[in-house]
Order: sequence, then C-alpha cells, then structure tokens
Amino acid sequence: MKVTVVGAGAVGASCAEYIAMKNFASEVVVVDIKEGFAEGKAMDLMQTASLNGFDTKITGSTNDYSKTANSDVAVITSGIPRKPGMTREELIGINAGIVKDVASKIIEHSPNVIIIVVSNPMDTMAYLAHKATGLPKHRIIGMGGALDSARFKYRLAEALDCPQSDIDGMVIGGHSDTGMIPLTRLATRNSVPVSEFISEDRLNTVLEDTKVGGATLTKLLGTSAWYAPGAAVSSMVQAIACDQKKMFPCSCLLDGEYGLSDISIGVPAIIGKNGIESIVEIELNDAEKNKLTESADAVRKTNGLLEA
Repeated sequence: MKVTVVGAGAVGASCAEYIAMKNFASEVVVVDIKEGFAEGKAMDLMQTASLNGFDTKITGSTNDYSKTANSDVAVITSGIPRKPGMTREELIGINAGIVKDVASKIIEHSPNVIIIVVSNPMDTMAYLAHKATGLPKHRIIGMGGALDSARFKYRLAEALDCPQSDIDGMVIGGHSDTGMIPLTRLATRNSVPVSEFISEDRLNTVLEDTKVGGATLTKLLGTSAWYAPGAAVSSMVQAIACDQKKMFPCSCLLDGEYGLSDISIGVPAIIGKNGIESIVEIELNDAEKNKLTESADAVRKTNGLLEA
C-alpha cells in the first residue's frame, strides 16, 4: 500500500506520522511546494522509525508528483489553514485552485487512486474534486465527519466522566460550525442512550461544543488543529488499506440518498478497499431531516462560490 499526503504542514505531517505508526502501509510520500520542507519532514519522521517500531518508508518531494506514482490512496491537506475568527468558507478562493491542481496531478500519476479530501471548506473541496476529476464517486471521500464524530465522542465522554471507549456517537451534515448535526438522540454509552446519564441541557451543551470544536481549537492554537485530523485520516486510510468495511460519517457525493443529489455532505458510509463501499441511510426524525436540509442548503451556497 502506497499513500501520498499532499501538504507537509502540521495536518499533513500528522497524517503521515499516524499512518506510518500503524504500520499498514509500505510507503508514504509527502509532497509540498515549499523547497525542502517535505523532505525535511519525511527525514524527521523516518528518524523515529526505530523508536516507534514501524517499517513504513516515508519520503518527501518538493512538487514532484512523479514520486507519487501508483499511489493507492492520496490525502489532500494542502491549502491555507484557518486563523482565529475565520470561517472554513472564507478559505474557498485560494484553496479551490490548490485542490483542483493537486487532484489533477495526483491522478496523472496514479489513475486508480482513492482521494481523501481534508482541505477546507471540506465538503465544497470534495465536491470540487469530483467535478474537476470525473472520478467515480466512491473514490473521493471528504474526511470531515470522522473528525467531527471524534470531537463529539470526546465531549460526550467529558460530560459523562467516562472513557471515550465507552461512547458511540455520530455527526452528519456539513463540516462547518453551523452545518454539523451531532446525533444526540442516537448517541450511546455501551448501548445505553446517553440521555440516561445526563440532562437534556447538558446534552445540548455537548452538541454546541461539538459544533464549534474546530473554532475553539483555532482560537486556542492560533491555527487549525492537526492531531485529531491526522488521526481521523489515518483511520480512514487504514480502513481502505485493510478492507475493514468500517463505518465512518464522511463527505460523500449523494445521488438521491437522504433525498439529496449533486452535493458532497457528511453521511455514514462503509469504507473498504474500493473507498466508499456503500452509503448507510439511517432513519432520521423530522427535526434531524430538517437540519440536514438546512445544512445542505448552506453547503450548496458555498459550492456556488466556486463559479463566482
């Protein structure tokens, strides 16, 4: 399994590190436009191999996509990160051009690749990748829901004062502060609804804290988070590499599912060796359906900026 990570910044480097440490890939290639930056990150990471016990080879490349040839999976993290006070949507002007260029270069050298999009605004960038490349819809996946759900489970475990391994929960909808839909009704602690353990008010606080999870970190760090995004990506890449048939909420191009079409937005999907193996349509109540419709409308509005 060969994996390419485009962008050697904090998110890209975390992706490469976690993928290597899980030891399921034979090679990870990190690409960046800054001279020597990817090579330096790759060398630094390779010097941890004997300490962290992995055999994955990590190499770096300054904008030479020939070194990514025959990649099975490519992760696009490149673009400008959020700064405090910025919305993900404000990044669209610069990041759209970057994602479109990167996707075409990846496919030129790896025509059978599966692409995972991390760049923000993530749902719109995933949609752009579909439209720019013409790849089958199962081969382009937006990462957002996997990260948002991890943040949801963190907040739930915090509220319940329990290990995160006890918690199961999912976030669907757009990867934005207003578009996320944490499914509190379906969240459980070891199969018991979390509403059995905490009040409705506390659960609503968890919901709101989850929705602004990225903004909270951006305010604290002065830039976008990287550890959790890197971990989310590595789990998705592993599901593909090992054909795990694992369910992740992720941004998928819909064609009638959930009553939506011609849009990439977060819904649960089974991820395996072919990328998106299937989209799982769960039964939503009327309030959740309305929120998903509102979220989709917001994503479509951002998509419209691609043609502005």
